[in-house]
Amino acid sequence: MQKILITGGTGFIGSHTVVELVSAGYECIILDSLVNSHAAVVGRIATLSGKTPLLIEGDVRDAACLDALFAAHTFSAVIHFAGLKAVGESVREPLRYYDNNVNGTTTLLAAMAKAGVKTIVFSSSATVYGEPDFSPIPESAPFRPASPYGKSKAMVESILTDLVASDSAWRVALLRYFNPVGAHSSGMMGEDPAGIPNNLMPFVCQVASGRLKTLRIFGNDYPTADGTGERDYIHVMDLAEGHLAALRYLARTDASPLMIANLGTSRGHSVLDVVNTFSRINGMPIPHQFVARRPGDVPAYWADATYAERTLGWKATRSLEDMCRDSWNWQKQNPTGDIG
Repeated sequence: MQKILITGGTGFIGSHTVVELVSAGYECIILDSLVNSHAAVVGRIATLSGKTPLLIEGDVRDAACLDALFAAHTFSAVIHFAGLKAVGESVREPLRYYDNNVNGTTTLLAAMAKAGVKTIVFSSSATVYGEPDFSPIPESAPFRPASPYGKSKAMVESILTDLVASDSAWRVALLRYFNPVGAHSSGMMGEDPAGIPNNLMPFVCQVASGRLKTLRIFGNDYPTADGTGERDYIHVMDLAEGHLAALRYLARTDASPLMIANLGTSRGHSVLDVVNTFSRINGMPIPHQFVARRPGDVPAYWADATYAERTLGWKATRSLEDMCRDSWNWQKQNPTGDIG
């Protein structure tokens, strides 16, 4: 049984990926600072997968913690989710984002190198592309990140690319996600960020549940069909399956030492598409108001995800309707986000 270290494994994407990996026969150990997640999610993972992963509370910027962790366990690979992820917040607090996302990754990589663990799947982002010339966006599109968050992801990608060039023993997958939404179909796990959500779907769910009164839609004057921003929304379980596919790919003897892939649906949906689909599927009207655009947001983008299908044998299969249904199922069962 291969043992995998999952940094940020109690977070939204990390926890769903742990379920997928454990169900596929991997042993997972989670390292998480619990800054924006709950330790209690481990119990949910155990219920869904049949096994309880070990949770270590710690920060990827803590070199001593990492050294002790790698000394205590023999890992086959690392999946690195840990980091901050709000575009608007990164504009206000750039130093915090560079410290967490860039310094945290270099500290992790140094510990991995010291321990001889040289396989990593990195949680990157489509924000590295910034405002693209066209969509769908291929992996070859130029980097134009418009926010410190996107820049931090681009910096880490450059670091990992240089690392592979310097040492052929490294095996690296850079997975550029588009917009993860949805929840586990059981309703036992989903997204519940602290405070007012920065992302659309949890905001919609909290309005539907009454936790928030009105959905704020940031901008209705973009050059899109209905004036609201268009994004490639991908179900979190499709994303989790993409990480499993990347891990398996890196283990192949014929694998490229550096694999870069978009994980998306190759289709764009506007904010109003999501709101209207959620209302229709769940029978829940969503009061909303238009407010000013957020700094760092771009009008529209969606993935060209054909490379992931060709290389990893992976393709997103869940629809926007599935995303809206599963998100509301999670929120109904956990109306206050309390999973203890």
